[in-house]
Amino acid sequence: MKIHGLMKMTLLDFPGKVACTVFLGGCDLRCPFCHNSELLDMGAPAQMEEEELYAFLRKRVGLLDGVAFTGGEPLLRTDLIPVMRKIRDMGFEIKLDTNGTHPQRLKEIVSEGLVDYVAMDIKNSPDKYGVTCGLPDLDISNVSESIQFLLSDAVDYEFRTTVVSPYHDEESFQKIGPWIEGAKRYFLQEFVDRETVKYQGLSACTEAQMQSFLRIVTPFVKEASLRGIS
Repeated sequence: MKIHGLMKMTLLDFPGKVACTVFLGGCDLRCPFCHNSELLDMGAPAQMEEEELYAFLRKRVGLLDGVAFTGGEPLLRTDLIPVMRKIRDMGFEIKLDTNGTHPQRLKEIVSEGLVDYVAMDIKNSPDKYGVTCGLPDLDISNVSESIQFLLSDAVDYEFRTTVVSPYHDEESFQKIGPWIEGAKRYFLQEFVDRETVKYQGLSACTEAQMQSFLRIVTPFVKEASLRGIS
């Protein structure tokens, strides 16, 4: 497996754990607000090979609690599962970031006990999903299947939405709430413009708007909060 980036230590990416974050290239969505647009292409230059990652982790046994896989979309990688097995055998906990478009692979990883925490993006309400993902004709049935699987509590998880103007409004969250009803955790994340965001004209919603969106979704989920509000 080619590794496209490594954050050697983070206290933020894996809740309650000291972890490293492994970035994997390749994504099947084209969200205009993506922070990791350089990783969309599976052919992006690799920063390290699989064996180098294992060597790094062997030196961090007892220092790191876990490994967080992000992308891109990690579940695109058919070689992810054997890598997870090796990392699990080294004693690390594993977190997975996913957009939910590969529910069968998600179920396989969970059923094999290879992941401790899943963070799934909810891009927008179902009627706005494709446009928000940069793919207007996107079939969201796989996304819905992943949502329902995580709602079954087969693994610890969170849902999260990066809130971007002009893609999100009150109507968005009036529809997202019932879609993820009963969810354990749901975070609304503030969009931050960066050089790696390819599209211009995008901005964060105001704090007042974010608070309004939070009030809309709170009745539908067990825990809801804002993340990254400056």
